[in-house]
Amino acid sequence: MTDTRARLLVRDLAQLATPAGSDAPLRGPALGEVEVLEDAFVLCDGETIEAVGQMRDLPPLGEDVVELDGRGLCAVPGLVDCHTHAAFGGDRVGEFSLRAGGAGYEELHAAGGGILATVRATREAGEDGLRAAVELHRSWMRREGTTTFESKSGYGLDRATELASLRAIREAGGIPTWLGAHAVGPEFADADAYLDFVLSEVLPEAAELAEAADVFLERGAFDAAQARRYLEACRDAGLALRLHGDQFTESGAIPLAVELKARSVDHLEATGEEGIRALAASDVVGVLLPASALFLDRPMPPARALVDGGAAVALATDFNPGSAFCESLPLVCSLAATQLHLSPGEALAACTVNAAHVLARADRIGCLAAGYRADVTLLDAPDWRYLAYHLGGRVVAGVVVGGELR
Repeated sequence: MTDTRARLLVRDLAQLATPAGSDAPLRGPALGEVEVLEDAFVLCDGETIEAVGQMRDLPPLGEDVVELDGRGLCAVPGLVDCHTHAAFGGDRVGEFSLRAGGAGYEELHAAGGGILATVRATREAGEDGLRAAVELHRSWMRREGTTTFESKSGYGLDRATELASLRAIREAGGIPTWLGAHAVGPEFADADAYLDFVLSEVLPEAAELAEAADVFLERGAFDAAQARRYLEACRDAGLALRLHGDQFTESGAIPLAVELKARSVDHLEATGEEGIRALAASDVVGVLLPASALFLDRPMPPARALVDGGAAVALATDFNPGSAFCESLPLVCSLAATQLHLSPGEALAACTVNAAHVLARADRIGCLAAGYRADVTLLDAPDWRYLAYHLGGRVVAGVVVGGELR
């Protein structure tokens, strides 16, 4: 089908900044290399970037071009959030209040908190409620500069709600991941009985809706043997593999991720030197979630050691109602610079091209270059590094998604 939309020219930008490397995922010194153009433009033809460059090199254009004044703005690639939990009902603000007052895990659980509290609210929301929730959360992300988002299911833990969650994510334009092994469903006696159910009753249809499968490999959730069983079944059904791992304890997530050739292992707050070396020697991306560590007052993941060791890393929000109620990748970039000790350039690549690689889309999104999808995040700032520098500020002026200003 021919795209009949007018071409879009974003002109007179103060700066255009894009990761300079071309071999995703970027690692080591290449992670921090940024190509910066002053007095720049982006020319979009339908959903695709036709050209980028400096204004002095802009060729004559026909009358079919819509022009957007970019004076005083900077352009970076559309931000890519590769780890979110946007499909949920209700909130956990009461639990947050209790935790802020010093409540521990047992007290929160006794008060009805934790993942299963969101499971109850998500089941009650129904498919229409889930659809509305994901659309709302997508709008929050877009306001913060995110043009591509992944989202997991995992708050249904039953057949109907898990599948409804994946449909809602797809319909909102998200990239769906089946987190069927997030926690044990309340109807089941133990993790093995629950896995019997989800692998036989949910996986066949989930595999038709999702692109990847994820598992929470952690003490109190699923152990390494159970995670292996789940992931191997999902791989055999055609899904890519991802893991939540090393959030609180090292329980075998990294060795399993490397062995099964997972796309990523996410969290890594508890990862030690051996895990760092294993990731650096592998093709598995470590997805770092500093907003979650901050929200829970946990140690930050060893980002600097991972990057210096040669591991591939990405950044994401972990947006969810319980442990990271944060949809802002700019805030995550600020945390990456101030808490993870990454440079602004490393942070930019980690939430653009490397995050796109986790989602198997680094050939289409994550860079501002001819032939890539026309996704652009416009910063209301004189320098692209304000993306990380402006802590919690309204740095995003708007986004172009698929060649359209949103």
